[in-house]
Amino acid sequence: MLQIKRVYEAASPADGYRILVDRLWPRGVAKTTAQLEDWNKAITPTTELRRWFDHEPAKFPTFKTRYLAEIADNPAWPAFEQQIRQQLAVGNVTLVYAAKDPEYNHVVILLALLKKALDS
Repeated sequence: MLQIKRVYEAASPADGYRILVDRLWPRGVAKTTAQLEDWNKAITPTTELRRWFDHEPAKFPTFKTRYLAEIADNPAWPAFEQQIRQQLAVGNVTLVYAAKDPEYNHVVILLALLKKALDS
């Protein structure tokens, strides 16, 4: 199962392989507390896009379009997708993020894109 979870929520065995998909390390979280197997900064929105979006829900549709365009041009995407496929063959994968809003953030977009890629 592929899922998402805030880094501030307690890790559990059901999370399986935990990968942080944020460009910046989450505030106030110790690396040991996060219990991560990996941290992938390369697949996250660019600093410019992240700053422009600034977690404003009204900008989310445009943010989504721009982020998907970044992913399409991102040379790190194929390796990231392959990593997720390999880990899912072993067990659950949890994309971990720090954003407060569970609906309007890049990880929601990333999850949907991965699920679409995995179904094809």
